[in-house]
Amino acid sequence: MKLVHQINLAFGLSLALILSITAVIIHYVLLDHFIGTQKNDLRTLGAAMSATLQESGYAPADAMSNQNLPVASLVPAAYAGVEAIVSDRQGNVVSGTLPASFNQVAQITNIEPMHELTASASNLQNIWSGKDGRFVAEVSPLAEGTLTLLTPMSKIQEIERTLMGRLILVFVLVGGLMFLLSLFITKKLIQPLMHLREELKKVKNRQFTDVKLIQAGGEIGAVAQTVHEMAGELNRFNQVQKQFFQNASHELKTPLMSISGYAEGIRDGVFEGEGIRKGLDVILGESGRLGKIITEMTLLAKLDSEEDIFKPAQVSLRELLTETSERINPLLMKKGLQLHINCPVGEDLVVLADPDKLLQALLNIVTNAVRYAHQNIHIRVSTNEGQIMLTVSDDGPGIPQELLPTLFHRFVKGKDGESGLGLAIARAIVERCGGLIRAGNHKEGGAVISLGFPAAGGA
Repeated sequence: MKLVHQINLAFGLSLALILSITAVIIHYVLLDHFIGTQKNDLRTLGAAMSATLQESGYAPADAMSNQNLPVASLVPAAYAGVEAIVSDRQGNVVSGTLPASFNQVAQITNIEPMHELTASASNLQNIWSGKDGRFVAEVSPLAEGTLTLLTPMSKIQEIERTLMGRLILVFVLVGGLMFLLSLFITKKLIQPLMHLREELKKVKNRQFTDVKLIQAGGEIGAVAQTVHEMAGELNRFNQVQKQFFQNASHELKTPLMSISGYAEGIRDGVFEGEGIRKGLDVILGESGRLGKIITEMTLLAKLDSEEDIFKPAQVSLRELLTETSERINPLLMKKGLQLHINCPVGEDLVVLADPDKLLQALLNIVTNAVRYAHQNIHIRVSTNEGQIMLTVSDDGPGIPQELLPTLFHRFVKGKDGESGLGLAIARAIVERCGGLIRAGNHKEGGAVISLGFPAAGGA
């Protein structure tokens, strides 16, 4: 069953249940209200008739001599259908007759006629005690007996049924209108979901560029926005993957061609004497370069997918920078460069990271600076509101503007770059440490790589 039909069915059943319960409650509330109102009216009428009888000096005698006392004539015309019965202290009926309308009600509803009722004091006792539910009664005391006012329950029930029928008609009309409104609202709510399903089918079929943003409000709109953004990210990832394989094949193809060419030349006798040794040196160099590229590609893949490869711990940046300086010192001396490290004194510079991986990221960044620097490389550390900032800058030509947006992507390299994977690895490691990495240029020239880390507790 479709979702729209499920929602409409659930709403219809809920509406019918609510209206049914409401109708039952209103039925009993109305019936109780009408009975209470009728009793109040009878109580008022009984008090007035009792006062009138007492003022006239009326006193009930025995049943035989007072059968035709005109007590019923005291009932006002506004109280049509009310029967007045006078009884003595022993409960014997002294006066009271059943009006014609009362007899008609008794015949229609199979209620025993009033003359049979008044013939038995026990029936009157049943009315007083409430055991006889056919009548609403109110008893008022007289000097030597009681005045009982009766009205048939069927009259109250008839009024209640008439009013209840009208209320049920109103319920049916209102329920129908609400159900039609729910159909309209459900259609408006489900329609964006139907469109969203079509867009998700495009994602399933890898048609990322064809995915459109579905305009909707509330949570559905938020989901539609997320799906659209997800399609954009998947499309970007797909393009990056294609570019990655193209660049990887190119980077791997170059050393393989050199190895293959020199190996064939040595086999075929093209190289002789010193040329053979030179060819073997090229094969060894290209093999090492090929192995390095494969190792870096494997590391990048593990950083993206494996959790166990990253073992975080509290790392002191002072010690890490000292080790970085020692590792990079031979390369600095070879190129005649100076490395300047500036750290704030007396502050704990501790971050949560994998020490070996973070050292590799720093070595990749500083090695990249060594490749382009003219004379000096500066490493500066600062703290600001729980963040530790580390910048590596050089006095070289800087990063070309066209490379800045994609500098940390895989196989993106400058003029004198090697594999184009060093900075991509550095970014992956820094982000796994919960940090951020950015690249830019000084106004006076030279590249700047900035790293930001959340500060950890003391080492």
